[in-house]
Formats: sequence, structure tokens, C-alpha cells
Amino acid sequence: MKVQIVKDILSANEQIAQENRRLFDEKGVFVLNIMAAPGAGKTSLIERTIEPLRGRLRIGVIEGDVASSIDADRIARLGIPAVQINTGGACHLDANMVCVALPRLPLDETDLLFIENVGNLICPTNFALGEHLKVIVASSPEGDDKPYKYPGMFSVVDVLVLNKVDLLPLLQFDLDYFRRGVEALNPDVAFFPMSCKTGEGVQEWIDWLVERCRAG
Repeated sequence: MKVQIVKDILSANEQIAQENRRLFDEKGVFVLNIMAAPGAGKTSLIERTIEPLRGRLRIGVIEGDVASSIDADRIARLGIPAVQINTGGACHLDANMVCVALPRLPLDETDLLFIENVGNLICPTNFALGEHLKVIVASSPEGDDKPYKYPGMFSVVDVLVLNKVDLLPLLQFDLDYFRRGVEALNPDVAFFPMSCKTGEGVQEWIDWLVERCRAG
């Protein structure tokens, strides 16, 4: 008998992801799965998004890391409900981890939920969490070749944030080359160049996000 371990794992994950999605839809919570390599600026993007949305959208955050609560502590200091998931070595979140974390969030009082995945450009692509949109945060210091080296990630996301554009004058980063690689894989992706440090491009992201949340 052929043992299909990987298929079974992914099938079970998909079932739980669908249950998570039904709960989000029932509660009216719009959910983003934020993925990136370590250090690209996932937490910084969430932090930059929180302040402009105070009084407009109620936000919650799930932070995924191998260990520590550093990122969840950063978010909690902003007065935002945050839950930390430590994977203990796993390179991605899965739907069951998210399912277990959800009772610790006030979903009835949440409009927008960020799920920050573990820093990795490969593993998270295979595991749905129940999210409405997948977001990748790339950063200019990583290099302009990432879409070519990690096509699996760049081909499945709905949104691409290119962070740290304030550093472009200091780097050998060919923006046109980067965009061609992305568009060859994913021509319909929403693209936001920005700097979480300086605020450049952040307002365009905020406006788009508010519109998408209101549209459901």
C-alpha cells in the first residue's frame, strides 16, 4: 500500500483552514497571512499599519515564531490584542496552530487580523491558515533576484510589499528586474513599494487595505 503522508497532512490542514475561514467570515474578520524572509519587516509593516487605522478598524495580531514572544510584545505595547505562537522548530504556521490561538483573541471586536507567519520563503506557501489574502514582504537588502529564486512564494501571494525602498540608492537593486520577475509569475499581484522606517508609500497601502476590508 502506498503511504501518502504529505498529501494526508495537507488535506487535514486544508480542512481546518476552511473551518477557520468560516469562523472569520461569520465574525466579519478580514485576515491577512503575512509571509517573508527573516528581517524583511513583517512586524514593522504591522506596526506601521496600526496607528493610521486607530478608530477606523479594530485590529488583532497572531505572531508566529520558532521561539520567544518578542514580536507579540512589540504589538501588545501598542495596545493591540496579540497572541504568540511558538512552533518549537517548525518553519511555518499551520491551520491547527491558528485554530488553537483564536479563542484567545476578541474576534467579535476585530475587523482586521494579521497573522505573521514564521520567517521563511518556502514552507509557509503549502499551508493555508484560513486567510483571505496572502501577503509577502520583500526587502531591498535581500536582493532583486528573490522572485527568480523563490517562485513558489511569489506566485501564490495576493499582495507584495517591497520594504526598505529608502535604501535603494545605496544598493545594487534593479527594481525593473525585480518587477519583471514578479509579473512573470503573478501579473495580478497588488504591489506596494514602501519604507516602514520613513513612511514612504505607507498611505497607499493603508488606503488599499481599508477599501479591501470594507469590501469584505
